[in-house]
Amino acid sequence: MSRIGKLPISLPKGVEVSVNDNNVVTVKGPLGTLTQNVDPCVSLNIEENLMTLTRESDQKRHKAMHGLYRSLLFNMVKGVSEGFKTVQEVIGVGYKAQANGQVLELSLGYSHNIFFELPNEIKLETITEKGKNPLIIMNCYDKQLIGQVAAKIRSLRKPEPYKGKGIRFQGEVIRRKAGKAAAK
Repeated sequence: MSRIGKLPISLPKGVEVSVNDNNVVTVKGPLGTLTQNVDPCVSLNIEENLMTLTRESDQKRHKAMHGLYRSLLFNMVKGVSEGFKTVQEVIGVGYKAQANGQVLELSLGYSHNIFFELPNEIKLETITEKGKNPLIIMNCYDKQLIGQVAAKIRSLRKPEPYKGKGIRFQGEVIRRKAGKAAAK
């Protein structure tokens, strides 16, 4: 069996999982509700506080679907119970980030400010302290959505390899290059 697919998913208190006839799984929790359409080759079994997935055969495609849907369902359960958080740093002289409700205003060295509107599911917060880089903090129960939004924000000004200026995830290591050698 798949190493990932055979692991059971434990359901915390307050999380409800339901499956309808069309193999659509709905996970409800204190933070929200998520749905996922599951391939028919994977079947779900819910007993007490454990959810296990089984596949119908050992075909390569079925093995891949087994691990995939186990990971997706695990992320759904974790999201509606605990939630996910991303922290991004804005590095550069004069670079700023400011939250106005669900709109993120970024000043990234272009001739204009960038206004980025976030979906309602994401909770946005910015921290600006003197002497430190501005931080963009996002919380959401949908891992796929928060990852996609964070990647889009990062793509507005990717970190460059010479000075490291741009938007990066907190803790991300950027491979730096040496600049021009001094003339002799």
